[in-house]
Amino acid sequence: MRTLTPLEARVLGVLVEKQHTVPDTYPLSLNALLAGCNQKSAREPVINATEAEVLTAVDGLKSLSLVFEGSGSRVVRFEHNMARVYALPAASVALLATLLLRGPQTAAELRLHAERLHRFADISSVEGFLDEMAAKEPPRVRKLPRAPGAREARWVHLLCGEPLLPAQVAGGQGGDGDGDAASVSAGELAALKAEQARLADELAQLRQWAQRVGAELGIEPPGPAP
Repeated sequence: MRTLTPLEARVLGVLVEKQHTVPDTYPLSLNALLAGCNQKSAREPVINATEAEVLTAVDGLKSLSLVFEGSGSRVVRFEHNMARVYALPAASVALLATLLLRGPQTAAELRLHAERLHRFADISSVEGFLDEMAAKEPPRVRKLPRAPGAREARWVHLLCGEPLLPAQVAGGQGGDGDGDAASVSAGELAALKAEQARLADELAQLRQWAQRVGAELGIEPPGPAP
């Protein structure tokens, strides 16, 4: 079986996720699938795919028997066939889908993020299913070398082929001190910037609220800290 494109991987992950989180609307219509692909939360990276692009990805997945059209509805709906095609148990499908949607993660992060898809007893259970997928031929996941300063190693899926490793990981842990910067992916940087903007907006709203309350109580706002 060929490797998937990034958008095919996103479509597949969305179908698995929504099967568990919104079962009443699953299988998904094209509009729901598009919204899930472009969702701003719980996605790494955040994308802005078009309807035509998602349809192309769906067609590619249909050719691999990973997706097929549901019947019994006037609106065309799509469902995944991931467990059967990849010969994986439900727990492994949940982990793999979480990697497809959120990018590389530690076993602890995977246990947390996959909880709505499958509840794992503990982290060792997560690692057991990951080890099984890594031992398959071809392997479905891989444990990355631990990044400099990181406490745990992250796992990555291999459905889109070999992962693009940060320069510091690919070249070894020696270097000139720029390892931390090199180990941050473009997607992680974008997520950090988005979080920074959100916090700045939240701080501005809190300041406005404090000024309004202070005016109502006749309290002068404090001056700048010395």
